[in-house]
Amino acid sequence: MREIKFVDIKGIRLGHAENKEGSTGCSVVICEKGATGGVDVRGGAPGTRETDLLDPSELVEKVHAVMLSGGSAFGLEASTGAMEYLEERNIGFDVQVAKVPIVCSAVLFDLAFGSPKIRPDKKLGYEACINSENYTQNINGNIGAGYGATVGKITGPEFAMKGGLGTFAVELENGLQVGAIVAVNCLGDVVDPMDNMNIIAGAYNKETKKFLNSENILLSSTENPKNPFKGNTTIGIIVTNANFNKAQAKKISSMAHNGFARTMKPAHTMFDGDTIFTMATNYIDADVSTVGMLAANVMEKAVLNAIKNADTLNNVISFKELNL
Repeated sequence: MREIKFVDIKGIRLGHAENKEGSTGCSVVICEKGATGGVDVRGGAPGTRETDLLDPSELVEKVHAVMLSGGSAFGLEASTGAMEYLEERNIGFDVQVAKVPIVCSAVLFDLAFGSPKIRPDKKLGYEACINSENYTQNINGNIGAGYGATVGKITGPEFAMKGGLGTFAVELENGLQVGAIVAVNCLGDVVDPMDNMNIIAGAYNKETKKFLNSENILLSSTENPKNPFKGNTTIGIIVTNANFNKAQAKKISSMAHNGFARTMKPAHTMFDGDTIFTMATNYIDADVSTVGMLAANVMEKAVLNAIKNADTLNNVISFKELNL
């Protein structure tokens, strides 16, 4: 097994766009031929589009793009930019009188750390799609949907640290590819499973230079947490070149949430909208349990890449600054 770029996974393109004044952005994964889609929503405050369509009992089998965006519910508009881009190229579900692009989306809350009046919109979503035509890099941190992401907000935004966008992908000797992209914007802390589960980013007191430990804060107020910041959510996508149906894709999304649980303490709270999509581009046969295991592993590493590559922004301190 070897590490590859996320963009090397067969059948997909990745594009990002940001609005630096608004400290927000969006990221899109496009599969023009259509990818089998699945989703698992585990947070208590999700903002999503077209997730019902991915239920195995529903008609449409393939999705053409998944958009991850900042901007809270306003950011769902970015997916209409992807619809316009795909329609211009005659890509979509054929309904005889038109082709309707199937674009799923999930959003995170970043309004408190930039201009709350500037959110990813149709124009920015379209720009991300255009950028996907030439994007071959492997940039993590302050880019796309992770541009304005933050973590460790259980005691309020003043104690937050910088989140970001991360990717990680692998290829097996038989050609199986599995990758993850994630925008890390959680209520709790991010820990490193390879470093004794030590906190690497989270609620942080700049004066004492110590982490506050979000789980301990929750334990100290078990009846009613004191004013937890309600703007969070970590959103991601697993992409594989394997051949799966929608039920199997949903299972892979479910197993990929183990990557969240390993790296975020706590994950899946009522104040997060944690959501993971799966896109299977259907080029190679593979076992769903194996791919699900790999999905959790690559998601774990993508979360860590997001945090370790982020830069301080708007006075929100980053992992890199703490470790200078």
